[in-house]
Amino acid sequence: MLLRVTGPLSLALVLMALNKSMHPRNRYKDKPPDFVYLASKYPEFQKHVHTTLTGRVTLNFKDPEAVRALTCTLLKEDFGLTIEIPLERLIPTVPLRLNYIHWVEDLIGGQGNPRRGIDIGTGASCIYPLLGATMNGWFFLATEVDDICFNYAKKNVEQNHLAELIKVVKVPQKTLLMDALKEECIVYDFCMCNPPFFANQLEAKGVNSRNSRRPPPSSVNTGGVTEIMAEGGELEFVKNIIHDSLQLKKRLRWYSCMLGKKCSLAPLKDELRKQGVPKVTHTEFCQGRTMRWALAWSFYDDVPVPSPPCKKRKLEKARKPLTFTVLKPTVAELQTQAPSIGCTDTSPTESVSVWLEKILTDLKVLHKRVPCGEAELSLFLTAVENTWVHTRQKRREQHRHLRELPRAQPASTCSTEMDTLTPEEPSTEISADPQHSNGKETNEQQHPKKCADVPMESPTEQNEAPISSPSNPETVQQFLFKCLVNMKVEDSDVVVEMHWVEGQNKDLMNQLCTCLKNSLFRQVANPT
Repeated sequence: MLLRVTGPLSLALVLMALNKSMHPRNRYKDKPPDFVYLASKYPEFQKHVHTTLTGRVTLNFKDPEAVRALTCTLLKEDFGLTIEIPLERLIPTVPLRLNYIHWVEDLIGGQGNPRRGIDIGTGASCIYPLLGATMNGWFFLATEVDDICFNYAKKNVEQNHLAELIKVVKVPQKTLLMDALKEECIVYDFCMCNPPFFANQLEAKGVNSRNSRRPPPSSVNTGGVTEIMAEGGELEFVKNIIHDSLQLKKRLRWYSCMLGKKCSLAPLKDELRKQGVPKVTHTEFCQGRTMRWALAWSFYDDVPVPSPPCKKRKLEKARKPLTFTVLKPTVAELQTQAPSIGCTDTSPTESVSVWLEKILTDLKVLHKRVPCGEAELSLFLTAVENTWVHTRQKRREQHRHLRELPRAQPASTCSTEMDTLTPEEPSTEISADPQHSNGKETNEQQHPKKCADVPMESPTEQNEAPISSPSNPETVQQFLFKCLVNMKVEDSDVVVEMHWVEGQNKDLMNQLCTCLKNSLFRQVANPT
């Protein structure tokens, strides 16, 4: 039966595991919860699942009891944990909390070995310590200021037989790390915190704090006053943790907090920078339409620092080559034409390569073949000047001039008119264009004696001195960019990849890629 969800929660949110931004180790990333199966196994969850006449399974995420039933069911089914949460306190979502646990694993260098952590404001569910202890055998000091949350947290620890790993302590209001650790001499590996997001009731209701263009929240907002609100909101709350860390320093290897607002991230990083904290990193947690951000810092010089997600994306983008595909019919036509330019080996990659080499030569882009894998061909390119910019406009301008030539001209004006037809591109490309050929042919037929001997200026003669081509394009000192072009056969097509090596501007490589692709296709459409 296909799982579908309607109502307040969109399908994308329920199937949060399909979101590619979830942590790679999150068990729900590639295997979303099977609501039908869970409903058949857990009667308490089944009460909140409804099947419509069309066979769709629905769950009302605006109902706190339905949200609580889902959280308790997932913890029981996937982690063997039995917990109780009062409706008037914060009900956590399991996949989002798992993201935070896995990121802490990344911070402290793995899932193994006994580790010690602190959960600031553990909540009634005590979910971070329960997950950390169950999954990794971590020891936790879990602090709580709210009486109801404290009592439920202790009960949840005890009924899961984890009291040896998790110590829940009641602390005074506004207590963060200093007071909780004043009698401790243990060095902790990390601390975690899900701070109160809001500064007041209006902000908690989204007044003046939520972009009007954003869709409304998909699920109900539960939580006690101390869980969702604090003086100054999450920004001041985390700043207080930073100030505690400046006194504790190496008592913890990593300090971390989860943020509900992206706008809180930059000022907190600025604060850490002002205080001279040596190691700082951040990440994103994503669950459907819900986004959270996490910040971590350390005073240790030897801790590995995971790369922030933005840097990872930039690196992935930098590594990703520009590609285009020469389809099988186009490859076949290029193979047919290859002998006309002296190519005896008409294999698919060789045919595409020799035509690319001809285009590059015409464009005065330095290139040479380099060793590569079997059934592939590679060219190393060095672009010294931008000879491909606006080639299409230049070609159209030349054709327009040709079409506007008068049918008869005095001999004295023939040379002047022809000077305006100086090509901006290599003559091989222009002669390949039927429109240009027809225009030129008509002109020569009309004036066989007057204009036949008028010399055409070459682009080099008209504009600048020719580029001296060094024997090795890899050794050129001044250049726009260098790249590697790789050609390989995939399903009878030839895939062309352009890998950035170095240079001034990657947009120039993008322009050249488009020019090469269009020139190849023009060659097939308008063979010489």
